[in-house]
Amino acid sequence: MIRTLRTNAELFEKAQALIPGGVNSPVRAFRSVGGTPYFVDHAEGAYVYDVEGRKYIDLVQSYGAVIAGHAHPSVTSAICDAAQKGTSFGAPTFGEVELATEIIERVPGMEKVRLVNSGTEATMSSIRLARGHTGRDRIIKFAGNYHGHADMLLAAGGSGVATLGLSGSAGVPLAAVADTLVAPYNVVPNIGTDVACVIVEPVAANMGVIGPAENFLKDLRLACDRAGALLIFDEVITGFRLARGGASEWSKVKPDLACYGKVIGGGLPIGAFGGNSNIMSSLAPEGPVYQAGTLSGNPLATAAGVTALKLLNSEAYSHLNRAAERLESGFTSAFELAGIHALVSRVGSLLGLFFGRSLPTDYDQARETDEELYARFFHAMLKRGVAMAPGAYEAMFVGLAHTDEIIDEIIAIAKESALSL
Repeated sequence: MIRTLRTNAELFEKAQALIPGGVNSPVRAFRSVGGTPYFVDHAEGAYVYDVEGRKYIDLVQSYGAVIAGHAHPSVTSAICDAAQKGTSFGAPTFGEVELATEIIERVPGMEKVRLVNSGTEATMSSIRLARGHTGRDRIIKFAGNYHGHADMLLAAGGSGVATLGLSGSAGVPLAAVADTLVAPYNVVPNIGTDVACVIVEPVAANMGVIGPAENFLKDLRLACDRAGALLIFDEVITGFRLARGGASEWSKVKPDLACYGKVIGGGLPIGAFGGNSNIMSSLAPEGPVYQAGTLSGNPLATAAGVTALKLLNSEAYSHLNRAAERLESGFTSAFELAGIHALVSRVGSLLGLFFGRSLPTDYDQARETDEELYARFFHAMLKRGVAMAPGAYEAMFVGLAHTDEIIDEIIAIAKESALSL
């Protein structure tokens, strides 16, 4: 029966009867922009195709996970080869060792890595490790930084939480966040000797794209050292996108622990966290901090991730940054031409849009963006064949498949769309 449903509206109606809100991640429901979500049938390179046959230039790229482009031949070949040998074993594999090697060789100061199944698992587990290693309970996060949907981290989160106008979530008891302190982004907080760790997005990419203020990360590192607290970088988005060694290399600040996802799975579900051997040795089976996962180190995901990482050489990063820089210029020109108060924020190949007169530096300022105007621009772009994230607080992602010709087409569509508002 489902196979006969060939329009987006029909599929969405059916999905809503089967899945809460019709989607498996809230922002996909188009609640903040209105309208009916498109259902992807297939994708290739920089394009996605919906079930009605419409083709879109994709600036979502699975929210940054598909950095090589959709269905990249090398990645899909690696997945197929791995699948023919089996899809899950519950036992160690060569692929786990290979992916861990690729990550450790890239990240300054990293000595050991634990593979998990998602970015949420990575951040959740790294905080448990920090608490177990330090013997302290309290943690500090920053308003608007999103670190997944673990109970203790759903306090003043960005991304989908910001879009829905929530500061937390029903079902999260007060006790779960009693030891979570929330500080303004880009301001170094007072860190007490009862604090186990400070977790931060080195580039905030879930409340638009907001870069760290000058010396923010460096001073945060020093403050953690003084208090004996661990510094955790949530690099689920920035990891291996900003640079070969991620934000650790880009910022020249070494965290005690770093969390990864998205890029390291080549588009398949995966996560990882790692740090120096001393801290990581507190994890079971070496130490007292328990963490486990039946599907952790999945052979398909590790094969895809290793292949994707090997594609990211210096030429690849030059391409990503050049494409993002051209888009920044093109979108800026489009808004100026249309007389719209909108600004483009860019950090490396990460891009964000802010509909207002000045770029924000923290969560409160980020929430001043004109969400209604974003929704109108989103639909104007979508109508003309460019898919952006259906939420004003999400980043835009370019990948290796976004050629100069495709970037030119996006810019032309952006100008036409801005003029239509």
